[in-house]
Amino acid sequence: MKFSVGVEYAIHCLLYMVNAEEGKSVGIRDLATFQGISETYLSKIYAKLSKSGIIKSIPGVKGGYALARNAEEITFWDVVEAVEGSEPFFQCAEIRQNNILLDKDNLPDTYTKCPCLIKVVMSEAEDEMRKYLSNKTLAWLYDEVYNKILPKEMRNATIEWFSNARK
Repeated sequence: MKFSVGVEYAIHCLLYMVNAEEGKSVGIRDLATFQGISETYLSKIYAKLSKSGIIKSIPGVKGGYALARNAEEITFWDVVEAVEGSEPFFQCAEIRQNNILLDKDNLPDTYTKCPCLIKVVMSEAEDEMRKYLSNKTLAWLYDEVYNKILPKEMRNATIEWFSNARK
């Protein structure tokens, strides 16, 4: 299993939006420039985030995007689902039914009615990951990064960069 880099870009860019003043937006060009990625690529990610209700589009000359919900309400799992989709990671193909020793026309109940144990384990693992990522919010990340990890100068420089970019 592998998340696309789009999940990482989405979370990083959303993090920069936490500080946006009420009624203000952040431009996709500014986010792409700051992150060093293609504006087209980021636009595709932001279309998914918008469709999922994580961000909202702000029209106008100074338009762009703003968080559609509070940072406390946006979880890592929300972002993963928005970018990657809600399809389960593991897709059981029931290959146990292809066993050469089985009569394909008369499969026993243990091969048709009982869940595949491999599928059960994989589903439980995905559920645990979903629970964990659902407990990590954008607000939590903001606090960790800007209040505990980065020096205050970097936090202030980031805020200032985005403020100046909109002028």
